[in-house]
Amino acid sequence: MTDSTFEEDGRLRDTSVSGSKARWDAVVSLTLGVFGLVTAEFLPASLLTPISADLGISSGIAGQTVTVTAVVAAFAGPGVVIGTRSLDRRWTLFGLTALLILSCALAAVANGLPLLLVSRVLLGIGLGGFWAMSGALAMRLVPLDHLPRAMAMIFTGVSVATVAAAPLGAYIGSTLGWRAAFMLAGAVGVLALLAQAITMPSLPPAGHAGLGTLANVLKRPKIRIGLLATLLIVAGHFAGFTYIRPYLEEIPRLDVEMISLVLLAFGISGFFGNIVGGMITERSATLGVIFGAGLLALTAVILISTGVSFAASAVAVTLWGFAFGALPVSIQSYITRAASDEAESAGALLLTTFQIAISSGAVLGGLLVDAEGPLGVMTFLGIASILGASVMILRGGRQLQLSEG
Repeated sequence: MTDSTFEEDGRLRDTSVSGSKARWDAVVSLTLGVFGLVTAEFLPASLLTPISADLGISSGIAGQTVTVTAVVAAFAGPGVVIGTRSLDRRWTLFGLTALLILSCALAAVANGLPLLLVSRVLLGIGLGGFWAMSGALAMRLVPLDHLPRAMAMIFTGVSVATVAAAPLGAYIGSTLGWRAAFMLAGAVGVLALLAQAITMPSLPPAGHAGLGTLANVLKRPKIRIGLLATLLIVAGHFAGFTYIRPYLEEIPRLDVEMISLVLLAFGISGFFGNIVGGMITERSATLGVIFGAGLLALTAVILISTGVSFAASAVAVTLWGFAFGALPVSIQSYITRAASDEAESAGALLLTTFQIAISSGAVLGGLLVDAEGPLGVMTFLGIASILGASVMILRGGRQLQLSEG
């Protein structure tokens, strides 16, 4: 029996479309939407130089447009879930996708930093709201036992955008101008909105989103375990990955061209990791999280012990991408299953935990790299991953004891 069937108290909770036709066309429209959102999120990273030159601002200030989006998304997730709780989720989704289109349009015509920041705030709202609701939406479009497959499809949009956004943005920026890059991202949003309008069924409000509901969901043991594991694993990942370039420069001593190739391998392997993670999670979301975290720990061991070798470091970073690619679909499925009756509130908690883990991991990574060098950061990656996997293993052991009893 998989952990997709029973919750921690042994009672069946299934608010999905189990027993009716899966709406895979609607899931594809969600994938297209998230591709547009993530592409727009990471576009400035490859366009900082032309943006700063055109708007008369420094590259450092232009880079804060990415930070603004991430910070707003952390607060927007719970805010959108609670603020739109009485609306049909179909219309809420349309609104979030419309924010993507509006954000890109404003960025494309921005004549200064204020309007550019406004566009990034709007994108943060759309991004945060989408991530908070994505698991709940997927759960209502397919039977619960197909949720991992649906989430894997959605995260494919993330993987493709993560790999393609920077090089495509740089190419378009150098040939057509940075504004054209945002216009094209907005065009993807228009296509996503049309696809959603055609395929998305009516989804009346479900659950009882509110601050009290968030607190009650957080009291569930399985939710707390999942969020703790997420905090540990994601903080470890971002502590290490934020400083992956200094590691590759100082330990295996790679040049810029080789670093770019290694990071490309990271992104491509993440795409396949997402697929494999979805396959494992169809059997057990707990096992999916343990699998991804265990591979991250193995990556850290290789980087610490043999990373001076180019081959070893390249293989380790590729394995790293595969491991982390498997984690989001596993974590999202685990949390959604643990609170299928309040999936939107659970998704909001997961989003906030992710953002806290990202920011705290980057800060802690900075302190470690200054104090201990790149190897210190990779050591933290390994320790945090092992702790995250251990939390899930202990939880799985307790569940097995309960089932045997």
